[in-house]
Amino acid sequence: MVARIALRPFLRVLNRARRTRSWEELKSLLVDRIFPVRTSGSKDPNPLPPRLFQMATGYWISQAIYVAAKLGIADLLEDGPQSSAMLAAATQSDAPSLYRLLRALSSIGVLSQVDGDRFSLSRLGSPLRSNVPGSLRAIVITIGEIHYQACGELLHSVQTGAPVFNQAFGTNLFEYLQQNTEAAGAFNRGMTNLACLLAHAVVLAYDFSGITSIVDVGGGEGELLTKILELYPETSGIVFDLGNTFGSSERTVSTAERCSYVAGNFFDSVPEKADAYLLCGVIHDWSDDRAVVILKNCRKAMAQNGRVLILEMIVPTARSASFSKILDLNMMVMNGGRERTKSEFHALLAAADLRVTRIVSTLAPQSIIEAIPK
Repeated sequence: MVARIALRPFLRVLNRARRTRSWEELKSLLVDRIFPVRTSGSKDPNPLPPRLFQMATGYWISQAIYVAAKLGIADLLEDGPQSSAMLAAATQSDAPSLYRLLRALSSIGVLSQVDGDRFSLSRLGSPLRSNVPGSLRAIVITIGEIHYQACGELLHSVQTGAPVFNQAFGTNLFEYLQQNTEAAGAFNRGMTNLACLLAHAVVLAYDFSGITSIVDVGGGEGELLTKILELYPETSGIVFDLGNTFGSSERTVSTAERCSYVAGNFFDSVPEKADAYLLCGVIHDWSDDRAVVILKNCRKAMAQNGRVLILEMIVPTARSASFSKILDLNMMVMNGGRERTKSEFHALLAAADLRVTRIVSTLAPQSIIEAIPK
């Protein structure tokens, strides 16, 4: 692995970002990584239940956070503390019940109980706001709804090896999103927000100099590619995805003429003759066979000296804790995808007539897997 921040890209990004809308987002990322949020120890005078019991009831917490996100509590607290009664009126909720929710969230540091029934937003809970750099509200909503329901059927996936989203919702994930506007909106906004967070980690670690054209395969609303183009004015790009994912991406004046949106299906083909093909959070959605089809299409389409850049988590082979191992369960139930080890990525790319040249770690959990034709 190489350094998480490459010096030349880092200096370039800092210099260029100060003149763009990326500056506040970049500052947010660096502050979060340098001064991470730490929650204080429990002040509960009663002994905690067994650790395993706490882990088994973790969904109580995740659903409480989801409800706060759905009701927009963080947005309502943006300008300062409010009483639970005022928040209940604003969200059309039952006041005593909402107070209990807010009290519970305060006990884990998502909110702060100021006095009596007044609550304020903590730094930990700040990303639940809608329109801030690093917003997690949309992804928390989609996790609390479609992911939560699918995960409730995890036993079926483990016993059969099949994704259970179809069983829970009557169709596969991407067809469901095409048929349900509200769910698709939360999903696409959530993916855009995560792509925005990842984009800064990517440009700090990887040097895009010399790359004149990029295709963002499965790029959704185009946030990742837009950030790259913002900081590399000599580069142009194409966001390639199903047309219903494009949404209302914010392209700046400096990138609007260099970024186009093309609708299509990456299982059929991808735009041709680009220097680089980005696949951010795409390959882990699919089984090996399906993933190889996507990679082969990129291999067939790329320019003579082209490359593939896969942005994914890498499952460590060591017997250590890793979020990638938990995320892998989510991919199993949602669409039959998977997280992969380094050797599994090597094998997957080899099957598509590509070879790994390097793996670059970033400030985010994802790494950049660079591959070129064999």
